[in-house]
Amino acid sequence: MATGKDRQRQLAREHYERQMQRRVEREQKAKRTAIIGSSVGVVIVIGGIVAAVALLGGNGAGTDAASSPSASAADTAAPSASASASAAAGPKPYDAATGTCDYVKDAGGGQVKDVGMPPAKVKTTPATKTMTIKTNQGDIVVELNNAKAPCTTNSLEFLAKKKYYDGSKCHRLGSAQFPMLQCGDPTAKADGKSQDGTGGPGYVMAEENLQGAQYKRGVMAMAKTQAPGSTGSQFFLVFGDIGLTPDYTPVGTITKGLDILDKVNKAGVIGDAGDGTGAPKETVEIKDVTIASKG
Repeated sequence: MATGKDRQRQLAREHYERQMQRRVEREQKAKRTAIIGSSVGVVIVIGGIVAAVALLGGNGAGTDAASSPSASAADTAAPSASASASAAAGPKPYDAATGTCDYVKDAGGGQVKDVGMPPAKVKTTPATKTMTIKTNQGDIVVELNNAKAPCTTNSLEFLAKKKYYDGSKCHRLGSAQFPMLQCGDPTAKADGKSQDGTGGPGYVMAEENLQGAQYKRGVMAMAKTQAPGSTGSQFFLVFGDIGLTPDYTPVGTITKGLDILDKVNKAGVIGDAGDGTGAPKETVEIKDVTIASKG
């Protein structure tokens, strides 16, 4: 016959197991949200990394991480809500027959820095282009895969020429479980208080280069909301390995500046959003972005 102490141990064990289960669920949700975070507090949902994914969001109602990292990394990292509405309109993928991309108005809401729409006609050559992101911490250089992500590369080049990113701050830093830095919201304050991740260019596009996509250390990928065709201006720089599902456009490879990301990561975040992500304590402000053809 069980004693009172036995019963107490059983209850304590059951309580502990419930706590652990809730903790696992919270961590999974946080990761997914972190990546989605993008705009309109959109929640970016990337497979099991729920909260963090939401952070990746992108440009809408507040994703978070590209939240949805638009709303918060957890809310928009998974990239951002704003693009979801326009996704219904269906931005089409790159048309190789005509050499055109489909950029459509983002009807998802969020704050817009309107610099116009990229030209629809693009070229897949040269196969790669060099993106240099000048920040207060030093230069981050990315080799963009123009051959496999021509519409995304074209959009980034267009925004760079329009000085769209100049003066913006990277607003979401992930944890050891979600090692990424999300940038690209021109309205982000990155102060740990504001609902960053809701800003975008007012247009969205289809995702590209998803077959076999992996988000390992050194990858630059685009944030979006849960909906397909919701990629905007927000992007995330990966300094570890993230087990995301292949839903976010891997647009390039970081060739210089990983040490900067490691330094920023080491400093930690301001005000954990509850998913291990938050505004980086070590501010990363983008001074200028240029894109050039190699050679």
